[in-house]
Amino acid sequence: MMNEAVSLSRITKETEIHLTFQPYGSGRTDICTGFGMLDHMLTLTAFWAGFDLTLRCKGDLQVDAHHSIEDVGLCLGQALRRVLDAGGPFARVGFGRVPMDEALAEVTLDCSGRPWLEWRGDELLPPVIAREEKDIWREYYKSIAAAARINVHVSFLYGKNGHHLLESVAKGMGLAFAQALTVCGTQVRSTKGSLDS
Repeated sequence: MMNEAVSLSRITKETEIHLTFQPYGSGRTDICTGFGMLDHMLTLTAFWAGFDLTLRCKGDLQVDAHHSIEDVGLCLGQALRRVLDAGGPFARVGFGRVPMDEALAEVTLDCSGRPWLEWRGDELLPPVIAREEKDIWREYYKSIAAAARINVHVSFLYGKNGHHLLESVAKGMGLAFAQALTVCGTQVRSTKGSLDS
């Protein structure tokens, strides 16, 4: 498995993002996206996954946070893809279910090479969270799944507070990644001998 830091940048007319990502770190983060709720969720995921993550995003927040959160998801997914492309006998699948006060969500993922996001139960989320529409969070996780080429299932099980529900997902995603990227055995975990690319 790759254990070197991945650095990448994405510059468009909507966002400028610079990221350094260490998959087998200690959960250290230095994140500034201009959208505090995204900083918080990234920090939670990285901590629970054991990722070291430095990220800067300058986005068109005068419009809204949509482009920033979507493009950050793409960059994080691209960094993960580089690690996965390096191959190795990692566990491949992971699961996380972390309560946050009254809220509970679960995340299941498969680093299979086949991108998919299943997003269920978001009717529990309030229409607006941190002054942004709730749908930007689906777009964020969809961007990670697409760029990393992983299969991600998110289920909001119950809860009343939107922040708590999203925090449960962010922690669950980190825990799932910690499991999925754990070195396991001596061969690729697929009966066909390789993961789809």
